[in-house]
Amino acid sequence: MKELVVLSGKGGTGKTTLAASFAALGQGQVLADCDVDAPDLWLVLQPKIQRKGDFVGARVAQIDPERCQQCGNCQEVCHFEAVTELFTIDPLACEGCGTCALACPVEAITLLEVLTGRWFVGETPYGPMVYARLGAGQENSGKLVTLVRQQAREVAQEKGLDFVLIDGPPGIGCPVIASVSGVNAALVVTEPTLSGQHDLERVVAVCHHFGVHPLICVNKFDLNPTVTEEITVYCRKNGLEMVGQVPFDPTAVEAVVKAVPLVEYDRGEAASAIVALWERIKEIL
Repeated sequence: MKELVVLSGKGGTGKTTLAASFAALGQGQVLADCDVDAPDLWLVLQPKIQRKGDFVGARVAQIDPERCQQCGNCQEVCHFEAVTELFTIDPLACEGCGTCALACPVEAITLLEVLTGRWFVGETPYGPMVYARLGAGQENSGKLVTLVRQQAREVAQEKGLDFVLIDGPPGIGCPVIASVSGVNAALVVTEPTLSGQHDLERVVAVCHHFGVHPLICVNKFDLNPTVTEEITVYCRKNGLEMVGQVPFDPTAVEAVVKAVPLVEYDRGEAASAIVALWERIKEIL
């Protein structure tokens, strides 16, 4: 089984637009949206949910008022000031570390598991899809990403499919690390801006750290040819493979509004470039 993850160092580079088109162009694949903080791929592909599950990614302390002797030990050891003056727990401040429970001499504090998100398995016109939604302000997004990838592999095995296409999260944080580790290649999508170039270098560093082969694509490359050339030179100096450059195309926004992959909505220059990009990626994989 092979896995390709589509990454970007920042939001808005067109990562999900490319991933949706790859979904339409590919065959025999499972789709996984690992941007659990703000999943967007499902908006375009409109999966019909077949099964779903809860994600427990945090713990919150709870004080039993009948057993509590209000000794104050929990307040003293809590670094997050989650224990109130009335010896109750502020769930928004509690990090679930359990220090207060260890400090309690009468064992009046327990840690309760908290529902922090949900995961879904659905069917799209382009194959099965797995995605998840992390609750607002919740944590352990990396753990939820790992769960999404596990579900995607299980679906692939169930259906006899040998390829997983992952729409990864932006940035270089925990969810990105959970998305990129162990994949066969990463398509890093950037844009011709100074911030795009800087964030590209950060994502490439993450890929190298985890032994993943990065492939580079510049989206909307014709908006700033000077920076595009700088990115090309950077790739050449660092032995990175530039697999494609996609021109700016206003119809990409129309395709998103219509919830249709760009390669099916239009066959303009951008769509043609995406088709060529996908063929190049298949050759490499």
